[in-house]
Amino acid sequence: MAELVRICSKLHTILQIVLFMRYLTESKKHWLAIAALCGFLLFLAALRPMALPDEGRYGEVSRWMLVSGDWLAPRLDGLPFFHKPPLLHWLQASTFAITGVSVWSARLVPALHAALMLIGVYLATRKVAGEVTAGRAIWMLGSSLTFLFAGQFINHDILVATWISAAIGCFAFAFMGSAGDDEVHAGWARAGFVACGLAVLSKGLIGLVLPGMVIFIWLLWSRQFGKVWRLPWVSGVLLFAAIALPWFVLAQVKYPGFFDYIIIKQHFARYTASTFNSVYPWWFYLMSLGILFFPWCVFSLLPLLPQIGRRSPSGACQNKSWTSLCWIWLLSVLIFFSVPSSKLLGYILPAVPPLVMLAAFGWDKTMLKVKHAQRWLWAFVVLNLSLALVGSVFSMKHTSMVLSRDVAAILSCEASPSDTIYALDAYPYDLPFYLQVTRPLVVVSDWVNLRKHVGDSWQRELFESADFDPVAAQSLQTPEQLALAANQPGGWLLVPIDLNNNATAGWTFVFKGMGWILWRSSPDANQSAVASWQKGLPGCKN
Repeated sequence: MAELVRICSKLHTILQIVLFMRYLTESKKHWLAIAALCGFLLFLAALRPMALPDEGRYGEVSRWMLVSGDWLAPRLDGLPFFHKPPLLHWLQASTFAITGVSVWSARLVPALHAALMLIGVYLATRKVAGEVTAGRAIWMLGSSLTFLFAGQFINHDILVATWISAAIGCFAFAFMGSAGDDEVHAGWARAGFVACGLAVLSKGLIGLVLPGMVIFIWLLWSRQFGKVWRLPWVSGVLLFAAIALPWFVLAQVKYPGFFDYIIIKQHFARYTASTFNSVYPWWFYLMSLGILFFPWCVFSLLPLLPQIGRRSPSGACQNKSWTSLCWIWLLSVLIFFSVPSSKLLGYILPAVPPLVMLAAFGWDKTMLKVKHAQRWLWAFVVLNLSLALVGSVFSMKHTSMVLSRDVAAILSCEASPSDTIYALDAYPYDLPFYLQVTRPLVVVSDWVNLRKHVGDSWQRELFESADFDPVAAQSLQTPEQLALAANQPGGWLLVPIDLNNNATAGWTFVFKGMGWILWRSSPDANQSAVASWQKGLPGCKN
């Protein structure tokens, strides 16, 4: 009897949900869909451990910003880290201050920007093609692996992609939504300038170059270039400058050489040189989009086939100007990032919003008369969500093998805040984050020789950062220092498990983890060790 009551209660709940959904408007259903997809994204973000080196690096830079109180210079291991502008770190440090430091809270800022991108695509598609097509765009983007993985990955890519997309969309509506043929909507245009400023503050000059390039080509293509002179240039440029420039100016004043490093080396040299990591052929991003946005990318291409493209069902999107913008937007981003030899997967994210809208438009043109088309849509959505879940579970096992969590679990409770932690010939990007240390790790390597020959690597990240702050550079030491440190109290040493090195002479073995071996300075030196109640770093869970 009790079991029957329980079943009836569940059926009653399901019936209530069905009746509730039945009386919702299409718009409200779509907002619920956005909320559900964002909730699933946050669920996946809670499953997966840190991915190294990127998530360890950027999560720790943000944590250190909060700990140090230095909101001007992002710092890695206490060293000024000027590879990227600081918007990600400002937002993450603020999040840590509110929610506490954890891997999941570090992913809230990327997830928020992924949600903003999803909302932006929905609103833009609704304005251009109507509510029904916009609903399909939600499920296409929200179920794609680009959204579900990039939207929870701790780096700058989803931030800059979101603000670049917002800038292009705002400028497009400024030119297309005006009352007269020669007028420009000033409000939309100013919003575009603001979005450009946030994009530059997210990842640098591409936040201005890409929107400018896409809108420039599109205006020429659509013969609207004369409208450019009607933009609110004075107020727009002032808004852009107020957002984007202060940090660059202040950083250059305090750190001479900053401008050459971040603009010349990290922008122009990285774009034109072939000496950086992740070298792939020109078709890398085509293949990546095909995989990460499958099967929706197929529907963006189907209307190009003559026998299919001739179909134009009633209600399908007929805004040729917006369709041409999407193609120009997509191809411009693809070509721009395919030119350099160095390619990273996240670079292509600004191409996702136009691809989503083209896929939604393509579905209207090719699938509306197909039997059970809506069922196919839901089947693809469920397939993608399942793949994302399986991928996250699989990454839990694979990623855990290279993390230092097992070593951190011991070190965080055995070390005291005044102890010195050394890392030999490697940098454990995730360890300071797990330990929540307030002192930099001391990284030991042959820095003099490394400066002469090492390429694009973690060592170069550190010694180039050290050049900006000679005092903080004391955290980079040579192997000779280990012999002295072995006889000093309060020393801990991490050595990669695959490193054959005799520099551990005089150190006492403590623990062998999956990726690291933990040593401590000699027992004699530790006779003056602190009392047990003084032990423990902020990351200790005991």
